[in-house]
Amino acid sequence: MNTRQSQIKSIRPEILSNTINDNMSSDERFQNLVLRPVIKFQNDLFIEVFRNYVAKHKSVFYDLSLEKRQLYIENAIQKDMKFRNSLKGMVIGQFTVEEYLVYIENSSALNKRMMNIVKERLLSQIQLFEKPEYLKAV
Repeated sequence: MNTRQSQIKSIRPEILSNTINDNMSSDERFQNLVLRPVIKFQNDLFIEVFRNYVAKHKSVFYDLSLEKRQLYIENAIQKDMKFRNSLKGMVIGQFTVEEYLVYIENSSALNKRMMNIVKERLLSQIQLFEKPEYLKAV
């Protein structure tokens, strides 16, 4: 019988660069074994969610310089609690029950790690956030 746990773990991408060793903290181990694969799996969703966030905020993002766009992304993730909580939910919803039980033991520190990874993913793909072209009459 396929359980939720095995199904969730089977769809996560494998991250070959992740190293696990005995010297790392439990938070770092959780980050590498759970957070990074889940966030990578959810990447396309994060891209669309951010595009929607920009659209809901009158698309001012598109008029900003590259440096200001980077700050916009950082501020959206760090200061907009509704948006931040939405992103966290997209990650936490992909946890197994066992992973969730580990997560709640130190959720504050793990949330920081989680949001930093999401932020870095969006920043590294900032070129995907260009102003959508509108259809022009011929």
